[in-house]
Amino acid sequence: MDIDTPHGPARATLHEADNARAVLALGHGAGGSIDSADLVAATEAANAHGVTVALVEQPYLVAGRRSAAPAPQLDTAWMAVIEQLPLDDLPLIVGGRSSGARVACRTSTETNARAVLCLAFPVHPPGKPEKSRLSELDAVSVPVLVVQGANDPFGMPPEAPGREVVTVPGNHSLAKSRDKVAAAVGDWLDQILD
Repeated sequence: MDIDTPHGPARATLHEADNARAVLALGHGAGGSIDSADLVAATEAANAHGVTVALVEQPYLVAGRRSAAPAPQLDTAWMAVIEQLPLDDLPLIVGGRSSGARVACRTSTETNARAVLCLAFPVHPPGKPEKSRLSELDAVSVPVLVVQGANDPFGMPPEAPGREVVTVPGNHSLAKSRDKVAAAVGDWLDQILD
């Protein structure tokens, strides 16, 4: 479904679960797509655990641009999409991979998310630990799951109260750990929704 935002049309691709007990909205990485291996694995796991998934494409991606929009535009467009999703009064979980995870964290309060799923959260740019983005993750006040590659050049976030970090083999793409990503997401969804 195409969704109007203040920064142009976005797109949400719905993967509905039978007798859904929640909705999980997931955003893509800065240079990626909704077809990345970890987003596909998370979607399949969520559906298997009774959660409908909305894979959200930001307006810049829908328009065919390769470079990501500035953070305020990403956040505004994301919130516009969330407002228009068919949630049917179900609990909302937000998340995404890399840049999409950052957007979900920054807007978790405004979207009334029940929890946040971060796939490959980019703690800092590669080789620049002094430019930490950990404050975005720390600001989330609802349960968080971070699934991170053991060799991710973007860093490894620490565990914290309300934040579970699952380390899987691989780097920032998580492509070699699809099964482990799916297992972590499924287990976590069962924990937070029971």
